[in-house]
Amino acid sequence: MAGESENFSTTTAASEENAKYGFERPEMYQGNLAGSVETYERHLFLCYKSHEAWPSRVEDSDSDLLPKMLADALKARKSDINVKTRLTICEGGDDVKFSDGDVLIFPEMVLYRGLKDSDVDSFVEDVLVNGKPWASGVQEELTGSYVFVCAHNNRDRRCGVCGPVLIEKFKEEIESKGLKNQVFVTACSHVGQHKYAGNIIIFSPNPEGEIAGNWYGYVTPNDVLELLDKQIGKGEVIDRIWRGQMGVDVKEAEKVEPKLANGTTVNNNEKQLQEIGTKENSESVASCCQGANGPNGFTCCRDEIVEEKPVKKGAGGGSSCWIGNWEQRHTLTTVAVVGAVATVAVAYGFYRRAR
Repeated sequence: MAGESENFSTTTAASEENAKYGFERPEMYQGNLAGSVETYERHLFLCYKSHEAWPSRVEDSDSDLLPKMLADALKARKSDINVKTRLTICEGGDDVKFSDGDVLIFPEMVLYRGLKDSDVDSFVEDVLVNGKPWASGVQEELTGSYVFVCAHNNRDRRCGVCGPVLIEKFKEEIESKGLKNQVFVTACSHVGQHKYAGNIIIFSPNPEGEIAGNWYGYVTPNDVLELLDKQIGKGEVIDRIWRGQMGVDVKEAEKVEPKLANGTTVNNNEKQLQEIGTKENSESVASCCQGANGPNGFTCCRDEIVEEKPVKKGAGGGSSCWIGNWEQRHTLTTVAVVGAVATVAVAYGFYRRAR
């Protein structure tokens, strides 16, 4: 009985935590994701310890010198680095074959092994400031696609709850699809906007074969298979959970129409009304011209189509087109009568002079 009571308490606590911090929390899908990524052009990932061991500010912790020294060096040389560079801490391990001190650079797809505290200044000088290979290290080429999932629990509980679940789901699907040597997933530190958890960044080729860093938010385990098949497999962005992209201006990203969890756009109702109006216009043209072809191929709507004038719909549906045609015939008849009268007058004048 005691064991059953403990299991029940554990299950209840887990359920309550998920409702508060996990994929079922009330704030899910409430924010507009597109445009929530600051513009930048290069992303550095420093492999360092486990995500469970990272303090809240791992890049500013006196007990974690390597991340702090690299972050400080980037700030100190910011004006000398021509490419806007972002630093994030990631977790190594057997799955990704990375160890503490390894540095991954995107979109260059470059890896440097074993950065140490004493090497930081020379690494920044050679690689980031001068754009050359690091003189004290061996440059390796990265292959495949890389998925970084924010699991920084000590920074925000939402990422701490959602991140590990997503990592396990990615690993499960990668294994089942036989992509173990092609797609690599690992935990990373805070990437901004915890309210969008699960937050992930995917570095993979776009349709042109260029490496793109796409950010996603509100990601749930149900999205993992689609991300593998569509974003990684085809290089296609999934708009409904897309936050932005490395190298893409924030304003450009904001042009992506916000969508709800089911893929429906926020302005869907407005669009539907517009489509209905367009459809009605099309139907009014069709009803106007339907059955109107005569022996000479004349249709009442021909002039309207050629001149690309909008069809005006009267109270009688498409009757305005027929009215316009009747008015045209009436005008032609009037002109013809006037012309006949003028001809008779001229002939009569010649007759009088002849006499």
